[in-house]
Amino acid sequence: VRQVLTWVESGEVDCGVVYMTDAKLSKKVKVVCGAPKEAAYPVIYPVAVLKDSRHQKEAQKFADYLKTDEILKLFESYGFQRIK
Repeated sequence: VRQVLTWVESGEVDCGVVYMTDAKLSKKVKVVCGAPKEAAYPVIYPVAVLKDSRHQKEAQKFADYLKTDEILKLFESYGFQRIK
C-alpha cells in the first residue's frame, strides 16, 4: 500500500487505492473518493502482552499508554477509530 502511495506522490501513476490512514499522511495526494464502510472488513491492529514475555511489566505499561486519551486522539487524527 505504501508503495502505491509513493507512486501516486511521484506522479508515476495517475491514481491508486490505499488505506485512508496512509493517504492522510501525505501532503502530495488528494483523496477523490472513499470506499463505503460495508465494502470491506475493518482492519484491526491488536495489542497484547504475551504471557511468556520477559518484559511483561514494560509491555503492559506500553499497552496501557496506547489506551490513554492523548494517544487515542492522536490515532484518530490520522484516521484510526476506537473499537467500542
